Amino acid sequence: MLKIVVPIKQVPDIGQVKFDTEKGRVDRTSAPAEINPFDLNALEAAVQIKDKLGGTITTISMGPPQAESALKDALSRGADEAVLLVGREFAGADTLATSYTLASAIRKLGEFDLIICGEKTVDGDTGQVGPEIAEHLGIPHVAYVSKVEEVGEKITVVCDMEGDRYLIESDFPMLITVTKDINTPRLPTFSDKLKARKAKVGIWTAADLSSIADQARFGSQGSATAVRKVVVPSEEARKGKIFRGSVDEAVGGVIDALEEGRILEGIK
Repeated sequence: MLKIVVPIKQVPDIGQVKFDTEKGRVDRTSAPAEINPFDLNALEAAVQIKDKLGGTITTISMGPPQAESALKDALSRGADEAVLLVGREFAGADTLATSYTLASAIRKLGEFDLIICGEKTVDGDTGQVGPEIAEHLGIPHVAYVSKVEEVGEKITVVCDMEGDRYLIESDFPMLITVTKDINTPRLPTFSDKLKARKAKVGIWTAADLSSIADQARFGSQGSATAVRKVVVPSEEARKGKIFRGSVDEAVGGVIDALEEGRILEGIK
């Protein structure tokens, strides 16, 4: 039976969230929180593999105490166990510190066969954490997986990259990051939600990882990058213009406007 790990992140609803431009951070209190949509695809891929071959799924997340709700949501969708990494030591982490912390926690979990990550997070949009976890663990990884072709003694996946499709086979253990095209995440049943509410989420602090990790590589102190400034671009509304006068004058005005907007370039 496969042992599958799915890292997830609780993110604010990106359609409602606001940005703290002074601190250069997302104001996570400004919008409802949810599981990162790409991580739902990763979890669904794991559940589909478990349904076919058996196995266990452990979800793991790093965040504030309220992120426990995201992990319970993951449990209602088919995960078997959940672990939340909590503590000020983890705060302010960039992708490097985040991936190192998650990789350390995965080492603490013990043996695993497959790690499935979402392609990216909607609040960060870098796509770096999954591959970096694999590098910290010293295992192969494949990004932009749109289909799991076959799982047995090895795993075969389809990777979509820059307009090309690749069929890639790998031994275990390995890590994949999946795109939204891989599946449609299932909705949990009411009974699954009730069961998940009573489930226990493991809570780990930096001290729990001290025997296998360098705490100086956690959080802001372990980050190689920092956000200096956040700028939210203004959205320019569509503009309308009325052309008056005779037909010839109106047509001439339209042509002038099209030429000014360089819309007629290349048209003969």
